[in-house]
Amino acid sequence: MSRAELVRALTEGAEAGRARQPVTVCPYPAGDLRRSAWVRGYAKARPLPGEDDDAQ
Repeated sequence: MSRAELVRALTEGAEAGRARQPVTVCPYPAGDLRRSAWVRGYAKARPLPGEDDDAQ
């Protein structure tokens, strides 16, 4: 698995998190390193419950 594939998965996860999609949309199977990268990107980008993007 290349570093580029992991970066792509991280980016895809971040996009899904920002779009507030459910974590179940991850396209990678359990045990795949790309899944771990995707979830990391997702968790970093998704707002916590109760957080509002407009409130500052």
